Parts: sequence; structure tokens; C-alpha cells
Amino acid sequence: MTVTEPGALTGMRIVDFSRVLAGPYATMLLSDFGAEVIRLERPGVGDDTRGWGPPWYEGESTYFLGLNRNKTSVAFDLTSETDRAMARELISGADVVVENFKPGTLERYGFGYEQLAAEHPALVYCSVTGFGSGKGAHLPGYDLIAQATGGLMSITGHPETGPAKVGVAMVDAITGLHAALGIQTALIHRLRTGQGQRVEVNLLSSVLASLTNQVSGHILTGNVPKLMGNAHPSVAPYQPVATADRPLAIAAANDKQFIALCRALGRPELAEDPRYRSNTDRVTHREALIEDLENVFRTRDADHWFTVLVDAGVPAGPINDIGQAVALAESLGLEPVVLPDDEPEGRGIAQVRNPIRLSRTPATYRTNPPKLPVR
Repeated sequence: MTVTEPGALTGMRIVDFSRVLAGPYATMLLSDFGAEVIRLERPGVGDDTRGWGPPWYEGESTYFLGLNRNKTSVAFDLTSETDRAMARELISGADVVVENFKPGTLERYGFGYEQLAAEHPALVYCSVTGFGSGKGAHLPGYDLIAQATGGLMSITGHPETGPAKVGVAMVDAITGLHAALGIQTALIHRLRTGQGQRVEVNLLSSVLASLTNQVSGHILTGNVPKLMGNAHPSVAPYQPVATADRPLAIAAANDKQFIALCRALGRPELAEDPRYRSNTDRVTHREALIEDLENVFRTRDADHWFTVLVDAGVPAGPINDIGQAVALAESLGLEPVVLPDDEPEGRGIAQVRNPIRLSRTPATYRTNPPKLPVR
């Protein structure tokens, strides 16, 4: 890896009170671009995710390891006067504080935004909550609960089997992205004015924003989306189809792509069928359309059709497991797995690459996630 300049965020210090996923994910993204992140973890216990396993890697939780590279950790007991003094010293030299305590908790110990901003007016202070700091402050901020209450599970799953959660803590991850974006936006404002500010993100607002077209359709028309399995409410064909061996996802999102799909399948007449001439027609007659398409797709395996459709310019792809997905990224030269540069040879812990690529100040992978801090 060739780095032409210091990281874009080199010289920035982040004091990270946060735990579990959203906050640590945000600070890891920022640490990849050079920010110094100092985690404050409970003595002898650490972040909750240190105990979340299996799977384990050399006795450590892979959950924790996947969120905390390029950071250091210090033991911190919020009830200890000595530890609070240590944290205040760290904050005195910090640019950013990140926290996800229950609203009101840090204020009781002198670490609320207004308290710290009075001493450090240039401080950017990011709070991550489940349901905001107002009437929802008492509600627990867990990804599963946000997926359920935020509407995501109501459109994820099959009518026959009921709602399903996404297979990863997606709301936490999206909230972490929003936190990182909010922090960077506040830092740009500070560059212009010298003023810090509070950044607030919460799981419920993040999941609602991430529902994009689904929530827009409800707000503008009153429509309440329902479970549709893998089908799309507004586009067809835009879903997996059965082949001779395993499902294949197809995304013929416009008329040109649908015509190309029909020709690639040897059924050009389908594009002229009055039921399928426009996207609206295809959505209206989705069930019949998928049946007609699957009658052809079932004659050959998914890999065959993947090659045929890609050659025809039709977006398609087999449903890979995570191992196959990593292998695909490797085959495309995306180098999805990275190792830290500053660890002894053979001791670096492999991680997934930061997805943001900068030409002049790229992400760097310097150190393994920190060990559990001890006194």
C-alpha cells in the first residue's frame, strides 16, 4: 500500500465512550483515515462485544475485532473520580467525543455536551441513541428493536413465513455511517468558524431514512408497504428467479434491459406481450411474468445464465454466501481483505477493507484492535 500524504484526519483526536456497534463503527471509519481514537472501556470487562461469540479468533470475539482496528483502549470506570479526571485530561486535547450512553447518564458525571462545550467550545460531540434524547430517551437502543419498531422487519420476509430481521445489525451500521458523516460535517463547519457543536443520531431516525422509496411512498400516498419476499414494489423483474440449481438475482430495471433479457432467454416475444410492455405493466402482472421467465431459467444452471445475461448487458448475479462474495471481490481486484502494517509479521489480524477509496489520502490499516485494557 502506497500512501502519498498523511491521512486526511491525521492529528485529530477522538475520545470514544461508545460501545457495541454504531459508535465504534463510526470511529473505526474515521480512524482508518488517520484519526487517533482512544476508547474508554470498563475495567476487566470492556465493550459488550468482547464477550459476543462464537465465533472466536485466538480467544477474542470476531465481532469486536471487526469494529476496532487502529484504536487504543484505556480502562475507565465512570464512577471513579480518578478515572473521570483522566478522561477530562484526554478530552482537553480532543477534537471529538463520541458516546452512546442512555441520555442523561454522562451529564450526571460532568461529561454532557453543555458541560464539556463550556470548557471546550470547539469540541464536536456526537451522541448516538436508540430513539432520541427526548420522549424516547428511556427506550433501549438495540438494532433488533429498531428493525422491528422502525418498519424494516415489516417489509423484510415472506408473506408465508412472516417478518424477518436483516441478517446483520444493519440499522447500527447505517447509524454509524450517519454518525461519521455528521462528525465530518461538524468538523468542516468548525474549520470555517472555530465553533464546535453537538451531533445527534439515533437508530429510529436512521432506519426511517434508510427506507428511502418505501417511506417516501407512504408519506406521499398513505400506502403502507407489505411483505413481498424478494420482489420489488415498483420494479419488475427485480428479484431472484429459480434456475436448474440455485436462485439467480436479476434486475431488469428499465424497458431496454427487459428487452435484452427476453432476447438473451430466446423469448423476444415476451417483450411485446401487452402484459409486459412497460414497467408498470410488468409490476401489475409480476406473478405471470416470473412464471414465464422461470420456465426458461429452470432449463440451465445459475452460472450459465449469469454468463449469458452479463454478456447481454442485463444486471444479474447468483446469490453468493459470504465466502463467495469475498472471493468475487478478490477476483475483481477489489482487495477486500487487509492486514495492519504496524504489527509484526504473522501477527496482523485480517479485516475487511474500508469501502471509501481516496486517491491522495487513502485509508490505512495500522494496528490490530486493542486488547482488553487492564489496570
